Amino acid sequence: MRRKHCEVTDPKEMNRILSSTNIGRMATVDTEGYPYITPLNFVFHQGCVYFHCAPQGEKLDNLTRDPRVCFEVSIPLAYLEVAFNAERNPCRTHQLYHSVIIRGRARIVPDGELKTAVLNALLAKHEGNRAFPSVTLDSPDNKACCVVEIKPARMTAKSDLAQNKPPETKRFIAENLARRGLPGDLEAVRAMGFNLERSEGSGWRLRG
Repeated sequence: MRRKHCEVTDPKEMNRILSSTNIGRMATVDTEGYPYITPLNFVFHQGCVYFHCAPQGEKLDNLTRDPRVCFEVSIPLAYLEVAFNAERNPCRTHQLYHSVIIRGRARIVPDGELKTAVLNALLAKHEGNRAFPSVTLDSPDNKACCVVEIKPARMTAKSDLAQNKPPETKRFIAENLARRGLPGDLEAVRAMGFNLERSEGSGWRLRG
């Protein structure tokens, strides 16, 4: 990895990133050798990526022919616009983000307890704290859908949080993000290690 300062090696943090978004993208290889990328609702369950889909389709044809796949999630946090650098240099605009890339092998999960457990794990992730009727082995839709497992062979992750910036620059960025308060800004500030408090009015500022 070229930007070592962004590398995430803690498995718990990788799991947290995977758990904090519902959409990922899987790349398979089509019959002509082109990458074929599919956006997917997914769940990271017991160390593997799972998704459900219709029992026919190009992605299933591709992974049945060649089970090697690549799966990616990315979570954009805050865009650092021109005003975020003192020189107002447009070439220094930047995006803060989290990402995980998994290389692995995919297989279709047969009908049974694992498939049922995965479908319920998918529902639990997307439903959050809301109660829902559980999927059972006998549920008609259980047998009608397909569940795919991606078993990781290699997993890498990055979090770009301005780690390579001097402390005063990081604080300048965090102060401006807190003041701007767009979606992702406050999450980025907290991920950078700063605490927030309400400022006078309805905005936010750094604590301390």
